[in-house]
Amino acid sequence: MQSIPAEIIAIGDELLYGQTLDTNSQWLCTALTQLGVQVVQSTTVGDEEEAILGALGAAEQRATIILLTGGLGPTADDLTRGVLARYLNRPLVLHEQGLADMQATFQRRGLTMPANNKPQAMLPAGGTLIRNLLGTAPGMWLEKQGKVFVALPGVPYAMKKMVTATVLPRLKAQFALPIIYQKLIHTVGIAESWLADKLQDWAQQLPSHIQLAYLPSLGTVQLRLTATGKERSQLQQEVTAQIQQLMPLAGEYIYGYDGDTLEAVLGQLLQAQGKTLALAESCTGGYVSHMLTRVPGSAAYYCGGVTAYQNQVKINVLGVQATTIAQHTAVSKETAVAMAQQVRKKLQSDIGLATTGLAGPGGGSAQKPIGTVWIAQADAHTTQAQKLQLGTDRWQNIQLAAVALLDLARKALLQADWSGQRKC
Repeated sequence: MQSIPAEIIAIGDELLYGQTLDTNSQWLCTALTQLGVQVVQSTTVGDEEEAILGALGAAEQRATIILLTGGLGPTADDLTRGVLARYLNRPLVLHEQGLADMQATFQRRGLTMPANNKPQAMLPAGGTLIRNLLGTAPGMWLEKQGKVFVALPGVPYAMKKMVTATVLPRLKAQFALPIIYQKLIHTVGIAESWLADKLQDWAQQLPSHIQLAYLPSLGTVQLRLTATGKERSQLQQEVTAQIQQLMPLAGEYIYGYDGDTLEAVLGQLLQAQGKTLALAESCTGGYVSHMLTRVPGSAAYYCGGVTAYQNQVKINVLGVQATTIAQHTAVSKETAVAMAQQVRKKLQSDIGLATTGLAGPGGGSAQKPIGTVWIAQADAHTTQAQKLQLGTDRWQNIQLAAVALLDLARKALLQADWSGQRKC
């Protein structure tokens, strides 16, 4: 079944100035993909008539469905309505239902509709009104030689309601759409290029209707499998079979699927084993604790943490020996291990985790350059530590160290074979 291409055109100077984040396009991409429509491009243009005309012309060459967001308001810089009329060579005509809806909206708020709102009810001739019961700007559906143009307001909550209630059902009824099934596979602890090298043969044998994409982020890489066909259940079975072939190649790096997060997966492992966790953070400054506690229900397994940023806190609060820091420095395997061991004892948890390092941008040396970080894990039976050599960006170093520490704990739990538990 042939895919139906779509393009999204987001309109507004505020998007180009960086004053407003374009969440509309992201949401529309997700909604259209779930429907079976293939988004081939997303374009952002300012409030300039020729730019919008150019975007429409280019989109019509690429796509069957063109969705525009923004520019339907009552002010002089809202150009979408007039530009569409010009592009399609159709006059603007008053739509009585649109006018009545706007008047009713103002009446519900106890207001009289200003005269400058009336042009919002003007549509290019031959267009269909998309009612907006949450705002004043109606949308419009227009067609030209098999192409569909849909104009929507830029206000996200109004746009989403109109798309869900009207646009998606009409697209589904009008087009024979394939099923697009996607599966995200989350990996950690391996860089994109090394992962791609490992998976080269597996990727080459994927059938033509299943596409693979690599989506790297700080410390993790997502694999996205996109399967296109007629039956969702068949596509799910095929993708599952491909993942089973993937496991011997990269299973040690896979921590979850779809909406899973590393911190939530770690929490599930802790709960499954009845274990508790405590943190001693230096260079990450409490960020790991933040990651853990943004998971609902994390109080069941997370005892708490100590942000031991200065050496005196490591010594006086955690109980790290001053001689350990004096002999090995704060950024060392020995200090990291001692921090993990001590926070475990102090907070009476099953597992202690620790970070200590040089996040930057200053403070490095030839022996220990910026980005040198030690992470450690300790339980009642074992301790382990890992040295990270990261970059020079402070915020990236904090995030990368946090991800590495959570992954260290995850792997330790997967390998653990010991009994007993503590209570926070």
